[in-house]
Amino acid sequence: MTKKVLLIIGGGIAAYKSLLLIRELARRGIETQVILTKGGAEFVTPLSAGALSGKTVFTDLWELDESADMGHIELSRSADLIVVAPATANLMSRAAHGVADDLATTTLLATDTRVLYAPAMNVRMWDAAATQRNVKTLRQDGALFIGPDVGEMACGEFGPGRMAEPDAIADAVQGALIGDMTLDGFRGEKPLAGRRAVVTAGPTREAIDPVRYISNHSSGLQGYAIAQALADQGAEVTLVSGPTALPAPHGVIRVDVESARDMLSAVEGALPSDIFVSVAAVADWRPATRHDRKAPKPKDGVPPLEMVENPDILATVCKSRSRPKLCIGFAAQTHDVIALARKKRERKGCDWIIANDVSGDVMGGQHNTVTVVTKDNEEAWTRADKRAVARRLAVKIGKAFDENAY
Repeated sequence: MTKKVLLIIGGGIAAYKSLLLIRELARRGIETQVILTKGGAEFVTPLSAGALSGKTVFTDLWELDESADMGHIELSRSADLIVVAPATANLMSRAAHGVADDLATTTLLATDTRVLYAPAMNVRMWDAAATQRNVKTLRQDGALFIGPDVGEMACGEFGPGRMAEPDAIADAVQGALIGDMTLDGFRGEKPLAGRRAVVTAGPTREAIDPVRYISNHSSGLQGYAIAQALADQGAEVTLVSGPTALPAPHGVIRVDVESARDMLSAVEGALPSDIFVSVAAVADWRPATRHDRKAPKPKDGVPPLEMVENPDILATVCKSRSRPKLCIGFAAQTHDVIALARKKRERKGCDWIIANDVSGDVMGGQHNTVTVVTKDNEEAWTRADKRAVARRLAVKIGKAFDENAY
């Protein structure tokens, strides 16, 4: 049976992405009915939304006489999922407080269908205490959330507040439609309740002097998403993070570190745990000497840089007396991805290795294509938003503990 989504388009510059979302959902076989708010109509037209959805676009509470049975009650209950994108601060505030003064908010108040919000607003609006209270209220009432992403805003500021990309929202829609409760931080089953998890994320920085360092392109997004997904599954999560621009995931303890040695120390301090997921892109080497002052530029040539090996965090944890029941590593490769991942799993002594090809934009991008390599098999997953990958991994971990298959 074809799944149906009711899309409420709020008034924000990100509304143009909602048109792309309609097309993406259609590509995945999901029908979309649209409610366009007064503000949303300032950015996109009913004609464009209707042309893409193939259905009448509704805009006004008092203009629902085109079809006698298509009132706000029917609109609110005829869909399998309601999606609000962009979900502005104003729209979420009115929904959280039960305001019903237009078609969108009346529909949200009248529904018993789950609602997925894709927030979009200025970073200061998102960080405002009032907005966070409203988000918490909506979550506690059963709402799901995707995003916001971190990035540059239309206003020129940088931070969390960008609406998630259409394909990421479509991933979340598909997850919600099949009952994926990991989108929900407050309700639903918690298969990892009572379990403790340690996750590493981001790059490390290995100092040359107080100014210069060696690092890599890791954004930390995949590790942060895994930490959030495990927390949403009920685990008590400690996230040991190298330097990133990402906000701490909800309900997660974040420990900030710089170097590989700092990270190992923080991980060991967070043990014992049931689960260890080593996602961080840890520098393999560090300068043998760290200068206390900025090293002067030589008059001729390039200064020599002697390197020494960093501690192997994954192998150390896997071989420690406090070894978690399930140890998972990541194998970021640019070639021979699966073969090298198999060897790494055996060499490190971990239970699973998540193999991923980073020859493209994976380390700085929003998507990932992974293969889960275990002792007995390999499970290739299709390319997906990193949060979708994280949710799927968290579900797999939950099943492993339920079946004692780790």
